Amino acid sequence: MDNIEELLNDVFLLVDERINHLDFDDQVNAINSMREYLHDISPFKNEPVDFVKWVKADEVVANEYNPNKVAPPEMELLEISIMNDGYTQPIVTWPRDGVSEVVDGFHRSRVGKESKLVGERINGYLPTVAIRSEQTSKNDRIASTIRHNRARGKHQIDAMSEIVIELKNRNWRNARIARELGMDEDEVLRLCQITGLEHLFTDADFSKAWESADAETDFEELTDYLTDDEMDVRIPNKDDEERIMHTFDKWECYKAGFFAPKFEGMSKSECEQAYADFLSNTERFEQGLQGVIIDWKHSCEHYLTNRAMNRIAWLGQAAMCYSTGVPSVYCSGYNLLDRDQQATADEVALKYLNKWRESNGLNSLDMDEALSSGRQVEIY
Repeated sequence: MDNIEELLNDVFLLVDERINHLDFDDQVNAINSMREYLHDISPFKNEPVDFVKWVKADEVVANEYNPNKVAPPEMELLEISIMNDGYTQPIVTWPRDGVSEVVDGFHRSRVGKESKLVGERINGYLPTVAIRSEQTSKNDRIASTIRHNRARGKHQIDAMSEIVIELKNRNWRNARIARELGMDEDEVLRLCQITGLEHLFTDADFSKAWESADAETDFEELTDYLTDDEMDVRIPNKDDEERIMHTFDKWECYKAGFFAPKFEGMSKSECEQAYADFLSNTERFEQGLQGVIIDWKHSCEHYLTNRAMNRIAWLGQAAMCYSTGVPSVYCSGYNLLDRDQQATADEVALKYLNKWRESNGLNSLDMDEALSSGRQVEIY
């Protein structure tokens, strides 16, 4: 051990002597090279934080998909934190075309670039680490960004939805998205629902008539106006003459708490049992269905004209929410019914579906048509 310490002391003296004669940029490059060498032989070389590299700030660039946004007051607090405490966390990056693209730490990089005081103190450089080389595909980088944001509890629902769209369009299955982004599959479905893209549901198994997932309630304000391009994307069956679409802000079911993630005052099992009790009580169920088809005009138009979704399931969930306030997330209570009770509930829902259709000048449907043609899409 003494011999190693003596050797290291000699090395440090030599390095100190050589580096002191270099200009600032060359000093930084030399130190980075030494750190990289030590990282390569380090027992922790598989951990990115083992090698923090100082990179010129103008060589650190933003990505285009980060769903985390910080308001001006929080940015000011971040600047104060970095001024007082220094950079305690490096910026997570990956190398692209001679620059370092941010995976996590965009706002830390902004402070280093935009704050005159911070920029002067760190001489126009930023501390960075690089994500593992096997994670440099765009899909993996997106997933890494979201994992970092979610670990801090910060992400925006609208931007998250757009990222899910991109991953779905890159043929990622729901299970993989959930696994890579640290979600459960229900949360992936909720993000798909928010986008209004029906085709995003095609890889999910909705074979059980009443199963559905809740939707996030923090929506961006929308209107019913859509461009032709948006219509082409959002409504795959837009050429169906009877299809009527309304954005979520018109849905009575949304305002009634249909998509709420939980029901205050009752446990999950209690809510599921309440679902089963409600659906098995034909008189109560019919009263709820009658209220839905009369009072929820926009919701019924939106959902009950969509032949791509399970309209029997939606009516059951809607009647439950209308009558009791219990949201659709607990609709697996349907599975507490025996087969005869399930069949009866389905027939009651079909009866009121056709009542609504007939009152709106539409033809009646049989059970198979009401359950959807070949695939069952939940919300949009």
